[in-house]
Amino acid sequence: MRRGIYVLLIIIIWAQGCKVDSPNSFELSPQDEALLTLIQEQTFNYFWEGAEPHSGMARERIHLDGEYPDNDQDIVTTGGTGFGLMAMLVGIERGFITREEGRERITQIVSFLENAPRFHGVWSHWLNGATGEVKPFSPKDNGGDLVETAFLAQGILCARQYFRSGNQEEQFLAQRLNQLWLSIDWNFYRGEEVENVLFWHWSPEYEWEMNFRIRGYNECLIAYILAASSPTYGVDPEVYHQGWAMQGQILASDSLAPLQLIHQGNPPQGGPLFWAHYSYLALNPKGLQDQYADYWELNRTHTLLNYQHCVDNPQNYPGYGSNCWGLTASYSINFYEAHSPSKDVGVISPTAALSSFPYTPKESMAAAKYFYNDLQSKIWGKYGFYDAFSVKHDWYPQRYLAIDQGPIVIMIENYRTGLLWDLFLSNEEIQNGLTRLGFSYGS
Repeated sequence: MRRGIYVLLIIIIWAQGCKVDSPNSFELSPQDEALLTLIQEQTFNYFWEGAEPHSGMARERIHLDGEYPDNDQDIVTTGGTGFGLMAMLVGIERGFITREEGRERITQIVSFLENAPRFHGVWSHWLNGATGEVKPFSPKDNGGDLVETAFLAQGILCARQYFRSGNQEEQFLAQRLNQLWLSIDWNFYRGEEVENVLFWHWSPEYEWEMNFRIRGYNECLIAYILAASSPTYGVDPEVYHQGWAMQGQILASDSLAPLQLIHQGNPPQGGPLFWAHYSYLALNPKGLQDQYADYWELNRTHTLLNYQHCVDNPQNYPGYGSNCWGLTASYSINFYEAHSPSKDVGVISPTAALSSFPYTPKESMAAAKYFYNDLQSKIWGKYGFYDAFSVKHDWYPQRYLAIDQGPIVIMIENYRTGLLWDLFLSNEEIQNGLTRLGFSYGS
């Protein structure tokens, strides 16, 4: 345990040595504010104008170049829809849509979710938005997906809090959202032998054959927070400590120290940046600590590792620099890749820098300006910045992914107002769950 803490201190000290300002020392100019609002509105339209019309759900992908794999234009994503629900709340607050329009669309989504196939209360990763049928994500992944459901549940709980004190129609919507949340059976997903760990998948046809235990550290912390917070199907703290934290091995082991983002040469390396985004779209990392980490310092350090790698640019990729950075999972020259400093193929994903605004506002703002002012004709389209690009490979596909567009809207708003962070933490269940797991929280 001491070794893990020592490694974390080394990385934090290294990060403090980077020439970057504290997030609190940076202030947006009026021109900056206007650009961020434009980026948020254009990106929000992915979930508004670009939604699948029958369900109102977020399409998994939108390709403006017209090339779709497996003709999946109608495939909607549960996790991406959770991001979309949060983006719609931003849209209401920013005046992109009216409150009534937002309520109607979220009601449409709830009606679809209430009737969609569920597997012990858990939705599948993909659904056909036109028919409501499950679209297998992989050959045996045709049942419940607990992580995607966790991403969706973030949005459900934020929307419930947003509408719960409104007019009669809004309160009724909040009640329906609450029932969706209460019916998720987190405890069932402890596997056939009821282990102290959460399993990612279960299928009525293949049962537990996917056999994927959710262990840290990656994008899945939120699944354990929600599982411990559920008032109906909650799990004991031991599931978090023995499953996610691997009885302390999350801090250090002979082969892997995932919470420390892993030293692999010089400079230190970190995983793809979506690890610092997906679990923290609703869960505020400021002041969030447990026996394993200070999650604000963890995420800021992770972002700085990613930023500094692109600035140092050890592979001399054209285009990389202090205003053009960000490696995360996205489309890639080989279709899809989880880009990171240790897996860098020369592809920049705008969502990586833009969704990191809370951690690195000055560096993220520099990237936003460069993306929009200098590269706009190549990477800006109907729904904001395209998913990824590469100067080295002269590659600028006109494609979007829901799980990359959503965090841009949400995390910029969390930096500006803390909207989703405040809504999520206003849930008493979440407060109770964090306390049960030994977290302190609140900035």
